[in-house]
Amino acid sequence: MSIEQDIARVSLQEQTLQFEHFDARTAWDIGSRLKAAAEWKNAAVAIDITVNGHPLFFYTMPGTSPDNADWIRRKRNTVQRWHRSSLGFGLKLEKDQIDLFKRFGVDFNDYAVHGGSFPLVVAGTGCIGSITVSGLPHREDHGIIVEVLANFLGKPLAGLALE
Repeated sequence: MSIEQDIARVSLQEQTLQFEHFDARTAWDIGSRLKAAAEWKNAAVAIDITVNGHPLFFYTMPGTSPDNADWIRRKRNTVQRWHRSSLGFGLKLEKDQIDLFKRFGVDFNDYAVHGGSFPLVVAGTGCIGSITVSGLPHREDHGIIVEVLANFLGKPLAGLALE
């Protein structure tokens, strides 16, 4: 896929994978599904689901390190500021040849535009938080979230997944 196709696909994911409501039970269910999906892939990841600055789910699997928690914080900051997935925002910056740190004056230590953080959007409300995964290559971090959300929301993964 070209960068333009990736951007279009991630935008479609962000528009499609929205919730009617979201609460702590939903966070627990999705977080547990992410853990199970990572285990099925024999992967070690850290998982974070935060709503309005309040952590509702956090889990680090054996094989992760404190670096994964820091990647989560940086990717989550990107979603919280721009209400886009960290991958989608990073691809847009890459396509437009914009340097995040020069353009927005943010600190590299606080923001990351790598895949793995996805906005939690409630229809009629907007972005209320994020789901973040760290431990796989960044497109796979993003992909596991999309896969789990599509399944949870009853949306077909075909046409949503990145190639």
